[in-house]
Amino acid sequence: MRIEFADISLLGRRDDNQDRAAVVVAEHAALVIAVDGMGGHAHGARAAEMTLQVLVEAFSATPQPLFDPLGFLHLTLGRAHEQVVQLGASFPLEHRPRATCAVCLVQQGSAWFAHIGDSRIYHLRRGAVLGRTRDHSHVEFLLREGMITAEQAHGHPMRNFVECCVGGDPVLPEMSIGPRRVLEPQDVVLCCTDGFWSGVADADIARGVLPPASVREALEKLADKAVATNGQASDNTTIAALRWLGP
Repeated sequence: MRIEFADISLLGRRDDNQDRAAVVVAEHAALVIAVDGMGGHAHGARAAEMTLQVLVEAFSATPQPLFDPLGFLHLTLGRAHEQVVQLGASFPLEHRPRATCAVCLVQQGSAWFAHIGDSRIYHLRRGAVLGRTRDHSHVEFLLREGMITAEQAHGHPMRNFVECCVGGDPVLPEMSIGPRRVLEPQDVVLCCTDGFWSGVADADIARGVLPPASVREALEKLADKAVATNGQASDNTTIAALRWLGP
């Protein structure tokens, strides 16, 4: 694989950073991860750290290229959920550690997406958004049904309400796992938390990762823009991205 990658996580206007991100690269595959520990719940940072650890360890222990990418993502996210549930077993249900998660597997010129909650994945090509995940949130439902506009969604009072997450309720959460996406040279796959996408328009994200800027330079500029746009309300702002250069 010929790839370029980076991850960045800014504190924003928060007292601590409960987000986690990584790009894990092996000879024949890579895993791009962004996790958002839910700050309204106890030990959100621990939930994010546990989710990241489970994903990284499972990827490292699996022969690559992976024979069943969709199965790997489904089983591993389920395992991460179980571990975070155990982490909060001694807490009342409403205070248990939780996280949202976005993960993208890249191998053999293709990408597979999986996410839970409102952490997102973008597939960017030639300055445009070729595709992105749809949040597991009430606001995304309203937007999808045409009940609100994209502009109204940004300022909606329930914008931060997610309908499913890693951890909390022991029942396996809803997870969205997308089909294979074929990559072209210079395509970028980008995983991020809501602290990032809430402050940068999709079109600006797509244009912002265009060459000649390196992936790291692009992420730094975009993250700074998100924090500045969100101002005093800025959350932890986290991005992990990979640019596919070819086989």
